[in-house]
Amino acid sequence: MSKAPVSASQPAAGTGIYDGVDHSEPTGHGNSPAAWTTVIIMLIGALIAAIAFVIANTPIFVAGAVVMLIGLVVGFVMRKAGYGVGGSKLKNSGH
Repeated sequence: MSKAPVSASQPAAGTGIYDGVDHSEPTGHGNSPAAWTTVIIMLIGALIAAIAFVIANTPIFVAGAVVMLIGLVVGFVMRKAGYGVGGSKLKNSGH
């Protein structure tokens, strides 16, 4: 075995993984009424499906899955109605 000290490798300056990312515009991260409504409905559906799975009740499990699909549809409709990120209903008109 070698007695040479171990040193951590250092990346070359300016070659980081995030160097080419543009941070000048905010991303929003999906923070909109449409996104929150979708997530809440889908969480309720997942809770229903999980409880049905534990009590071994297939019809209720399927109902939970249907609620999750309804959440997707509601989110899509709300986004098209202007409640998504950058939607027309969310623009501040000053009053």
